Amino acid sequence: MQTKWNLDTAHSEIGFKVKHMMISTVTGHFENFNASVVTGTDDFKNADFDFVASVESIRTKNTDRDNHLKSDDFFNAEAYPQMTFKSISFDGDTMIGDLTIRDVTKAIELDVDFNGVAIDPYGQTKAGFEITGTINRKDFGLFWSAVTEAGNVVVSDTIRLSIALQFTKQS
Repeated sequence: MQTKWNLDTAHSEIGFKVKHMMISTVTGHFENFNASVVTGTDDFKNADFDFVASVESIRTKNTDRDNHLKSDDFFNAEAYPQMTFKSISFDGDTMIGDLTIRDVTKAIELDVDFNGVAIDPYGQTKAGFEITGTINRKDFGLFWSAVTEAGNVVVSDTIRLSIALQFTKQS
């Protein structure tokens, strides 16, 4: 029997980190996103994970940088308002799935810590995951770059993903 789990957005975060000028790290997240899981087993192996994020909701604690990220130099939020992920396989530790950004779809591999299942104080069954991985932004058409006078690259090609998800079991 299959079970559907819906995202608990109050206890979830889609975050990323990227090197800036190769000397510091900028962190950011997406404020508007949703995800669901359909599973046939209690250990979530071979579960189907679906995720969508609003590109317009990207936040990095700097309005000018956020607007630049939404522009055609990066995500082009106007033409490509969403990024999506659909899992292909999940063995309990590693998830492989198709990530789509700017209408470019590539298979990526993510490391997953399944933190287990618990019943909250309201009687709802929850499941928690911590997911990490890296992607190359240029694989998805985010090519903008610049070099400082000292020769440092302004934005690294490597993006580190840090994702915390909590799902609620649907009855």
